[in-house]
Amino acid sequence: MSAALTSDAIATAFHDACLAELEALKPGNVHRYGDGHGMEVADFEKSAAAAAPAIGATGLSVGERVEAAAKATRGVVNHNTNLGILLLAAPLAQAALTASGAGLRQALSEVLASLTVEDARAAYRAIRLSEPGGIGTTPKHDVAENPDITLLAAMQASQGRDRIAWNYANDFVDIFELGLKWRAGSMARWGDIPWVTTYVYLGFLAHIPDTLIERKFGTHVASEVLDEARPIEASFSQSHSPSEMAGPLASFDASLKERGLNPGTSADLTVATLFAGALISG
Repeated sequence: MSAALTSDAIATAFHDACLAELEALKPGNVHRYGDGHGMEVADFEKSAAAAAPAIGATGLSVGERVEAAAKATRGVVNHNTNLGILLLAAPLAQAALTASGAGLRQALSEVLASLTVEDARAAYRAIRLSEPGGIGTTPKHDVAENPDITLLAAMQASQGRDRIAWNYANDFVDIFELGLKWRAGSMARWGDIPWVTTYVYLGFLAHIPDTLIERKFGTHVASEVLDEARPIEASFSQSHSPSEMAGPLASFDASLKERGLNPGTSADLTVATLFAGALISG
């Protein structure tokens, strides 16, 4: 990207990224081929439409952006569909609004470094409103409290147990060094099709333990899911046509859902990758 994007362009990019993720067969997660975990595709469609204006809005800080989008989402669904997505998308949107000639990655780094205590308080309110699963409690900077540190500092304190927080602390390395490269490579090979999103999702699932599963079921279960995903991701990457993998992917999807395992963090990182890709292409 060579210039700051308009509010409408950012909102559209966010909405499109959310919908594109739903079109991909993502084992264990909600998608067009199968609902799960008490949620339906329609819940995510409504959430994307409700949150998009706040994500793209001008005049908001990162924390205000997250909180406004979370409130809009809760107005149309009564459970958490997108908190992780909002936490990742808000600083990306802020960077796109303020880039002014800087690349998205450089602008994002500047946005993260400038996060404030008020950003943390607004984000904490959004987290409490969204009621994410498996969040638990922490001895310091618990989300039930009113934080007295910046949002970046709060994320740095949580990075050991949450991959979204880890990305805040590490300038969104997963998005820029992994997700976008997987997306670019698979698009060059197969074209811009939903299977590209599946490939990005499998990349995260097969290389990074999903921290939503880890928080809810423990590190051992998260490691088991990663080990199960690896051969599927390897076979997918070697396939001449991604559709050849529909059967194994559907079987893995059913197995994860039967066990109540939702790799939600992998899905959040996937949406953020699609959103960042759209912002970069402008």
